[in-house]
Amino acid sequence: MEQISISHVRKVYNTGDVETVALDDISFVIKKGEFVAIVGPSGSGKSTLMHVLGALDTPTSGTYILDGQDVSKLSKDQLAEIRNKKIGFVFQSFNLLPRTTAVKNVALPMTYAGVPKEERIKKAEELLKEVGLGDRLTHTSSQLSGGQMQRVAIARALSMNPAIILADEPTGNISTVQAEEVMKIFQGLQKQGHTIVIITHEPSIAAYAQRTIHIKDGKIDKEIKNKGV
Repeated sequence: MEQISISHVRKVYNTGDVETVALDDISFVIKKGEFVAIVGPSGSGKSTLMHVLGALDTPTSGTYILDGQDVSKLSKDQLAEIRNKKIGFVFQSFNLLPRTTAVKNVALPMTYAGVPKEERIKKAEELLKEVGLGDRLTHTSSQLSGGQMQRVAIARALSMNPAIILADEPTGNISTVQAEEVMKIFQGLQKQGHTIVIITHEPSIAAYAQRTIHIKDGKIDKEIKNKGV
């Protein structure tokens, strides 16, 4: 079943008299429960594509269908609702509150959603145990390694039980060993039924996905089915 369908998407930025084409006639489909990597060098358009996929931005032209809904035509409030209900984000810089415990960081989206305190703390603890941090529940970000912080960020992304997880360079600030652990967590989440899309410039990280979409100069250069890690 198709979960994401991008069709002839174009994204153009205008700065004064200068027109920059970030995405140029991009089309692809991602099925529900699939693990896909989007790879490209700096300036290739992959970050712009992630913003479109994450409903953080809308295309200049073309369509983005998410679970049968045309996201490219939604208002800002409707886009925010899509982000809150359907998508979990994992960023390279973790984006954790520094002097806050792992549990409270994970519980934060549930706090904004009005989930009762007892329920959100219980869920946060369960998610941290799921990513191997059951013994780090009350540690603050400053007491965690880079790999542990990224696992907290993954647990937070899962807090609202999103169908899709978008990860932007999720291994960029951690060691090779930690990156391996993080990518295995993503593989496990995909087996549970989550759709995973990661943005990376590293072929060794993309290899963990089932399929890799290569982007160059705002266009799809090629698609490769991976053998798996």
